[in-house]
Amino acid sequence: MILFISDLHLAPQAPGVTHIFLDFLGGRARAAEELFILGDLFDAWPGDDCLDDPDDSFAALIVDALRDLMNSGVALSVMHGNRDFLLGDLFAARSGAHLLPDPCVLSLPTWQFVLSHGDALCTDDDEYQAFRARVRQPDWQSAFLARPLLERKELVLALRRQSESAKRGKASFLMDVNPGTTDDFLRIHGYATLIHGHTHRPARHDHIVDGIHVERWVLSDWTEEGGECLCWDGEALSRERLR
Repeated sequence: MILFISDLHLAPQAPGVTHIFLDFLGGRARAAEELFILGDLFDAWPGDDCLDDPDDSFAALIVDALRDLMNSGVALSVMHGNRDFLLGDLFAARSGAHLLPDPCVLSLPTWQFVLSHGDALCTDDDEYQAFRARVRQPDWQSAFLARPLLERKELVLALRRQSESAKRGKASFLMDVNPGTTDDFLRIHGYATLIHGHTHRPARHDHIVDGIHVERWVLSDWTEEGGECLCWDGEALSRERLR
């Protein structure tokens, strides 16, 4: 069994989601061979040095729980999201996670998938795509991480508030994947089944690309009331609600 999740947006201000996730790591996830987290595990990530912040143990709590899962024999892979794109080598070493590129092709004995966070497919939102291109540049990240941790935390919170304010004024279609971009993506990746998150619009979509039927599965975001994982049993995908 392989499990896929995304968009937990873990933060101290969302204790319900944290509780559900920790229960998941200590229970349901341990029956899996591998867990894939496809972005936005954290609501914000100011840099890996937050793991050693004496005034804030939240990040270390989550990373220790991930390490416990890995130590139990479950392989763990994590992809950057638009909220936690600064997850780095220290996070990977402490958690035991393998950091995935976006996109990532997952070839299994009976099927092939392509995994993505999904934000790169939302190409109608020019403003966001310009921001994404800027903050993914190594020079930008190096300059940002050179700032003191407290300053970075304040900047991250300011960016979050700015993002939420901007979203309220955007048309709904801007925050979903672009159909043409998505079909091109599926074509480039050999018509593999696509699994992604980001849009918070869980569904299964059918695409016909060059006459070939391709499935696209959108992962659910998690809330204080519950979460969801997508399960691959070697033959089919299915959704499982978590509370």
